[in-house]
Amino acid sequence: MSAVECLPSWRSGIVRFASLCLSIAAISCATATTKLRTDQLPTAGGDGQGYRFENLAGGKDENKLFVCLAFSGGGTRAAALAYGAMLALRQTHIDWPHKGENLLGEVDCISSVSGGSFPAAYYALYHDRIFQDFESRFLYRNIEGGLLLKALSPWNWPWLLSPYYSRIDLAADMYDDALFDHSSYNLLISQKRRPFVIFNATNIGSGNRFPFTQDQFDLIGSDLGPYPVARAVAASSAFPFLLSPITLENYQPLQGFPVLTEYQTGLQDYYINRSRYYWSQAQLAYVDTPHPYVHLMDGGLADNIGLRSIINAYEQSNGFISRNIPDIDRLVVIAVNARTQSNDTISNSRHTPHIIPTVAMATATIAMDNYSFDTVDFTNELADELKQAEEVSAQSGGKLKLHAPVPYVIELSFEAIPDPRVRQDFYGIGTNFDLPSDQVKALINMGCVLLKNDPEFRCMLADIENEAAGHPDSASACNDPTKVSNPMAAQKIVCPDPGRWPGNS
Repeated sequence: MSAVECLPSWRSGIVRFASLCLSIAAISCATATTKLRTDQLPTAGGDGQGYRFENLAGGKDENKLFVCLAFSGGGTRAAALAYGAMLALRQTHIDWPHKGENLLGEVDCISSVSGGSFPAAYYALYHDRIFQDFESRFLYRNIEGGLLLKALSPWNWPWLLSPYYSRIDLAADMYDDALFDHSSYNLLISQKRRPFVIFNATNIGSGNRFPFTQDQFDLIGSDLGPYPVARAVAASSAFPFLLSPITLENYQPLQGFPVLTEYQTGLQDYYINRSRYYWSQAQLAYVDTPHPYVHLMDGGLADNIGLRSIINAYEQSNGFISRNIPDIDRLVVIAVNARTQSNDTISNSRHTPHIIPTVAMATATIAMDNYSFDTVDFTNELADELKQAEEVSAQSGGKLKLHAPVPYVIELSFEAIPDPRVRQDFYGIGTNFDLPSDQVKALINMGCVLLKNDPEFRCMLADIENEAAGHPDSASACNDPTKVSNPMAAQKIVCPDPGRWPGNS
């Protein structure tokens, strides 16, 4: 007879339950990454198999109008605002470069952070189905309550006892069950369809942005294909102090892994381009001085709008925008920025703030907002560079043979709401994943309204309509700030009912 069988029945049951818990916990672990095979190694130029922009369908004609979206962090509020903007894009019908298209169908890339990653992932996986069930499956759902219930369920305790499974893994599994239907990146690869979606997390070991693309996974010797999309979204939205990091294994050094030209070239740019130099240095560290693990948290810690991945794609010589610049006539970047307005309540008290949670939360959120301003400014600088190149090319009479696409940088923010009281009400909406339905409804409407009324968006549509009519202006309509554009495409956008929140305004 065993020692357990000698115990009273109730004690024996407890021992058996504890043993079962420990046994399950011992084998419980989060989804592992998959090591690259030799035939999957990239070329020195960064080409290869897997989830890369160049492996998706679309040729030169598809690149004439090149549209990238950036969805910021901010919980359900960011997701709803982005979704509202997508509703407006779907209703924006254009006849150039393809007749009868809608602007959402022309989107080539989406770069997202945190809350914005949920609509980005859903659209990339399921396309127009997002307008059928995303609202009920996510926006109007109490995601936080669902996560709490899973954490409190006794059958999940053995997994949470494991050192290899934590709160973020529980969240990722819930997203997989409730929203993403256990889809991996292999589904995105097999569809071979744009948009190319980039979920951005932050490597908390280095503080650098970590985008979920095969280019980035090459650096840790891993195949992104089998990796669940839900886990990438979870890593992007793992807000510090509330959720734990997601951990990836770094398989480097890999035998036969090539010397990647782009990063080696960047290391020569210390005196020319410090940003490119330090970026190259950080990327090569995964290969040259590898740590066995990479721990990822909320992408907003490095860039709370998601614009830096788009900037990178333009700046780097092997970036997917840079590679296609010769084919791009109009480059459109739309940033849906659901940032908060920081209210300084700490300075009202003489007492030193508590490290946790007051200082910790303030450090994270203020840093996110500061990065947001820097990123938007940087993107506008790139737009200015393109405009200058366009003017130089025009003045040379084509002698320089310099092709520069006409740039449009559109930022949607609550700051554009004309009524200051309504603006403050929207800024006051929480950045959690459980919002009242009337606020969700108002956010969806506002995302649509902000895009429909944005001056840069409207003048961009006026340019496209002129192009489609066969008489494009020599200069963009956006170059004249006094000119009010009223394109037909914008007039036809009908935004959804805003409801009665806030108040009766």
